[in-house]
Amino acid sequence: MKEILYDWGGANIWLFNAINGIHSDFLDQFMMLGTLLAGHDNFPVYLGFACLVAIGSLSNIQINHPDSARKKAVNWLLTISVFCIAYMLDGQMLNLVKSWLDFPRPLLILPPSSIHVFGRPEYHYSLPSGHASFAMLLTASLWPMLRHNSRRIGLFFVVWAGLSRISLGAHFPADVLAGYVSALLIVLAVRWVLKTTLAPTWIEP
Repeated sequence: MKEILYDWGGANIWLFNAINGIHSDFLDQFMMLGTLLAGHDNFPVYLGFACLVAIGSLSNIQINHPDSARKKAVNWLLTISVFCIAYMLDGQMLNLVKSWLDFPRPLLILPPSSIHVFGRPEYHYSLPSGHASFAMLLTASLWPMLRHNSRRIGLFFVVWAGLSRISLGAHFPADVLAGYVSALLIVLAVRWVLKTTLAPTWIEP
């Protein structure tokens, strides 16, 4: 089963080598920035920024449109709640799955001389990628309140964070994909639960 779902018949390692083999001083720094921005420790910063944007968005609503203001306030409350709850669940999931599976990172699988590592070398707990997971969690949680340009930036951030983990030699592509999928499923599940159980009562007059 692992050969199919994780190794992809050898494609997982091949794709890692293809991405990891492209590097330069600028690219290394750029990819490291993507990793730093996608760290779970940045949650308070992104949460605070989302709250400021929500307050700014609500302050622009005309006072003679109370229904519109209420609807937008509920949407922002729902979005920020999804972000917070999904973050807690995602953190617990990562701790459990990483410890349970304990998949080796590229440095334990491949010859060290064949891997370009930039940053702190890591050897264990490869699946899933926490940075890829957080990038997806952030973007997916805020997605309903993002406009077209902001959504493009969010998608770029998700791809950037995932590629950075491969480029820096920390994760295989399968780890990144697993981080994306797990975080997206958590966000969708939390949003569905909140919308079906709580949101209807919030919007009642």
